[in-house]
Amino acid sequence: MTTPSAPSAVPTGSPSDVRADYLAADRRLTALLDGVDDAGWASPSPCEGWAARDVVAHLVETQRSFCAEHGVDLGAAADVRADPAGAWRAHADAVATALEDPAVPATPFDGFFGPTTLGEALGRFYVWDMVVHRWDVARAVGDPAGATFTPDELLTLEVGADSFGPALHLDGICRAGVEAPAGASREVRLLARLGRTA
Repeated sequence: MTTPSAPSAVPTGSPSDVRADYLAADRRLTALLDGVDDAGWASPSPCEGWAARDVVAHLVETQRSFCAEHGVDLGAAADVRADPAGAWRAHADAVATALEDPAVPATPFDGFFGPTTLGEALGRFYVWDMVVHRWDVARAVGDPAGATFTPDELLTLEVGADSFGPALHLDGICRAGVEAPAGASREVRLLARLGRTA
């Protein structure tokens, strides 16, 4: 399966674009995480069984695992349980630094959907995940600014969901979609498709 053609707002995975896409997703995520207080980290998220802290741990751990599997050394991991915001900043900086080397995103491998590159997969799956899970953390801690999507982000999420096909609702990705209310906005319809209620 291939990603449908779309405007440049959608992560392309090219060596130059994937770093820009990652940094763009990171800016809003870091701004949100930096505003979470100690009590907020224990707040339940829309991801069943996960508090806000667990969502951040998931982002860090899955990205580190992916990079390690493909020979990208991000250095020692910070303690995401003790300091989720600080650990995320350190992690995101390490990823951005690794992506400065054009050979890193250009690294080929056989992925779930066929031959791809590290950069394409990072943009298609992991940047996508950052945007979705920012919404989850924002809902957990009651931050309305973090729980909205820009038009570019909406397009990224829609194209990503289209490209995943039935795999979108496999275990560990998104739970089954829910029915959106009649006349719902584009954002509400997207969230319903991702198994979330606005």
